[in-house]
Amino acid sequence: MRYLLSLAYNGTNYHGWQKQHNAHTVQQELDNRLSLLLGENIETLGCGRTDTGVHAKVYYAHFDCSKPIADFDKMIFKLNQMLPDDIAVFDCIAVKDEFNARFDAAWRAYEYHITKVPDPFAKQLAWYQYGNLQIDKMNEAAALLLQHKDFECFSKVHTQVNNFNCEVMLAEWSAIDNKIIFSIRANRFLRNMVRAIVGTLVEVGRNNITIEQFGQILNSRNRSEAGQSVPAHGLFLTAVYYPQQLIQS
Repeated sequence: MRYLLSLAYNGTNYHGWQKQHNAHTVQQELDNRLSLLLGENIETLGCGRTDTGVHAKVYYAHFDCSKPIADFDKMIFKLNQMLPDDIAVFDCIAVKDEFNARFDAAWRAYEYHITKVPDPFAKQLAWYQYGNLQIDKMNEAAALLLQHKDFECFSKVHTQVNNFNCEVMLAEWSAIDNKIIFSIRANRFLRNMVRAIVGTLVEVGRNNITIEQFGQILNSRNRSEAGQSVPAHGLFLTAVYYPQQLIQS
């Protein structure tokens, strides 16, 4: 039987989601605890990669188990007792045998958090930036992302993908108290894409890049033309959407 877990994690202590040799990852922790709890070898498949230090407010992973799970609430409670404090499982449901947590996602959403003041309580959860950023200009530049398809200029180099096309549905900045938050939603994301977009938009906000130049960067298909990749600790996966008909078992 196939099951879908919803969870969240603070990525500070992990080398991302995906299992790696000689590296501590979220998937490794989850698979080890599930295997102990369910009494068989469990291997999860996640809804996507997150890099070292990136967080997930919402994350989904499916797994197969030979035995039916009779009491989901009890299973979730026991699993959370076994997991480290920086990983939390919220729900577990039965899904169709052909459901795939990675490939059936219609879109995903991320947030990037910038703090305008030093904050000891957000040091691992937001990127501190001194000085004012022109949010209006950053939003004007971000709107160009919705009109574009090829995002090679924001992709990590030497990435093995068939193409660099993404459909960006939302890209906007908002100011909340001492924070500036960038929200983006798309049907797919390239490796390092969000962090490179944020780094380039911050240069617009500092008046180092004009909106016209941002448009030229988009058309360049050249990663070296774009801005720096901002630190991972300010990035959060915040939503993953699946068409309901694909989930129901």
